[in-house]
Amino acid sequence: MQNGLIYGLEDRPPLKDTLFAAMQHLLAIFVAIITPPLIISGALGFDVETTSFLVSMSLFVSGIATFIQCKRFGGVGCGLLCVQGTSFSFISPIIMAGAIGGLPAIFGATMVGALAEVFVSRILKYAMKIITPLVSGIVVTLIGISLIKVGITSCGGGASAIEDGTFGSYRNLGIAALVLLLIVFFNRSSNRYLRMGSIIIGIAIGYAVSFFCGMVDFSTMPEYSIFNVPIPFKYGVSFNVSAILAFAIVYVITAIEAYGDITANSLISGEPVEGRPFLKRAQGGILADGLNSFIAGALNSFPNSIFAQNNGMIQLTGVASRYVGYFIALFLVLLGFFRLSA
Repeated sequence: MQNGLIYGLEDRPPLKDTLFAAMQHLLAIFVAIITPPLIISGALGFDVETTSFLVSMSLFVSGIATFIQCKRFGGVGCGLLCVQGTSFSFISPIIMAGAIGGLPAIFGATMVGALAEVFVSRILKYAMKIITPLVSGIVVTLIGISLIKVGITSCGGGASAIEDGTFGSYRNLGIAALVLLLIVFFNRSSNRYLRMGSIIIGIAIGYAVSFFCGMVDFSTMPEYSIFNVPIPFKYGVSFNVSAILAFAIVYVITAIEAYGDITANSLISGEPVEGRPFLKRAQGGILADGLNSFIAGALNSFPNSIFAQNNGMIQLTGVASRYVGYFIALFLVLLGFFRLSA
């Protein structure tokens, strides 16, 4: 065990350990992947069929993007256990583009705007004089701070609890505290399997307690009845200059975020965070970030970015093997074929 890791970057964990770690990463990112298309669909008034397809394609594209990042094809990808998903940063410009020209304008701006991030990856050697570790660290920290509200809302009981007046109740806060304490407790265990499974154990016990407290309602659970088949350019594509410029600006910010995430991931994984090897890794990761977003636009999805929360998963579970990422990618692709029907 090196650098506090159970499995290093190039280690190949046994299948059961790989599946276990992959499922925990999946639990950490699933909601974050499907939430942006749901928000965007609600804001733009899309019907259920369109919303379902957009959610499916977000999962499908995230799987492809994650595989490219983890596998690293030539100079494309960072070669780390890096998970990608639909980015929250683009929600406002996406809604703006949708109001102007609908889905075709959104996908056009997604594809063309992504070239800005590709460009940043090519000049990263010079941009690093501006995008210093301090700058990228501040960007990633601010993104994390902006998500505190989401965590607090969830701990209090979620949006439904706000509506029915139970937000912040002892029961909601108690279960949230229980899950947190269980994760910390098992994470500090000397047993490798308890440490690796600390998150999923905490979630499972918290879910069981919620069930027995009558807080789980299966009546609202959707059915997965029909498969969605990826169809490139299903809704067409158009190009609006103002939308493209708005997307390009956010892509530059996303590149800074990706640089910070790759730096943190490299550090946690025991990899160098300076010198030529790191520069090539960072360039490949940012390049993949842009190219994956281009692919996303072609497959009727929204801009993708590297998820920072998976760095925390690596640190908690002690599993930094990029081969785990292949299974995460496979699960995401398979989930993308299912159509959500209420």
